[in-house]
Amino acid sequence: MLIIPVKEGESIDRALKKFKKKFEKTGVVKQLRSRQAYTKKSVSRREEIKKAAYISTLRREEM
Repeated sequence: MLIIPVKEGESIDRALKKFKKKFEKTGVVKQLRSRQAYTKKSVSRREEIKKAAYISTLRREEM
């Protein structure tokens, strides 16, 4: 359960913003989306390898 302490005189918009940020950090929505459809381990592993290769090329170009 998320608990957001609201200070005296703090607006609802500010508290809502804090709640949204905390909720996003928990990763609930990301997990729900990933569970909607099953992906084979081979496919997920292939995507990880592609991502790692992309990041490594970016870092190589940066140097």
